[in-house]
Amino acid sequence: MSIYNNILVAIDLNEEAEKVAQKAYQISLKTGAKLTFIHVTEPLSYAYGGDIPMDLSAIQKQLQEHAEKRMTEFVQQHGFNDAEQLLASGHIETEVHRVANELSTDLIVVGSHGRHGLALLLGSTSNGILHGATCDVLAVRI
Repeated sequence: MSIYNNILVAIDLNEEAEKVAQKAYQISLKTGAKLTFIHVTEPLSYAYGGDIPMDLSAIQKQLQEHAEKRMTEFVQQHGFNDAEQLLASGHIETEVHRVANELSTDLIVVGSHGRHGLALLLGSTSNGILHGATCDVLAVRI
């Protein structure tokens, strides 16, 4: 029996995502675990506090479509074709925890900038994922 069967990789779809994805991929190869990538877009209303007197749904839809395209390109470009791809919308930590529970994930892999000082050990998103997770979390320094 493998130590990990289901690995969930939370990525931002930026240039730093490759390092996080490669680390997760290496672990999946060694353990035979299923690999799932997730990217979460936060609704624009979160950023603007919901006090915008305009409909942001068209812009939100464009952001989601762009994320879908970027996720497909990322997976194909780096050869992760066997990995599942998921896109979600909401609070990043909440969505990663929800999906991790739904998939019976036993390892979540996230990127961390490793800033100095105890309070900055993990970024706020990585920290939120770590503290709410019901499984192991690997923070890959980026």
